[in-house]
Amino acid sequence: MAPQDIQQPIKIMLTLPTQAYFMSGVRDFTLGLIKNTTQFGDMWAFRFQSIVDELCNNAIEFGSAPGKDIKLEFLYDGKSLEITVEDTGTGKNKTTAKELTAIVEERKKPTYVNKEIRGRGLSKIVANWTDELKFEDTQAGGVKVTAKKYLNQEKNPTGLQMEEKTHIVLQ
Repeated sequence: MAPQDIQQPIKIMLTLPTQAYFMSGVRDFTLGLIKNTTQFGDMWAFRFQSIVDELCNNAIEFGSAPGKDIKLEFLYDGKSLEITVEDTGTGKNKTTAKELTAIVEERKKPTYVNKEIRGRGLSKIVANWTDELKFEDTQAGGVKVTAKKYLNQEKNPTGLQMEEKTHIVLQ
């Protein structure tokens, strides 16, 4: 099936244990899925790998305790790709959707200076490479993060065409 022949949205759901070991398989799956079922180019396939990696690693490290699971969902409708990652809220640093939204908004500001080695993934990678980023609290106490990229809508504060934008400045 060619990507342009999509009749119904493609929805794939995965449940993963909270072990980083499984992330290499998820990265490979993401790359193959994007390249083989969507109209996004190779560069975007690799970017989506990074987005999924960031979202899943945060859910594993902070949102779900060892022995629990995270949920990952891909939804492609021919116009956009939506990636959702949900944790259980049982992790060592329970954070609400409101707190995560505030953290991302603060770290997206040009004046923000990150003095840590880590802490840039959501604000510099996921937020920069998606058109919509939404955090929601779940009934079970976890957080659901949805990142959406439209095929023909390019959010771009630099004025460059998105395919020409090859670098993100991490501060």
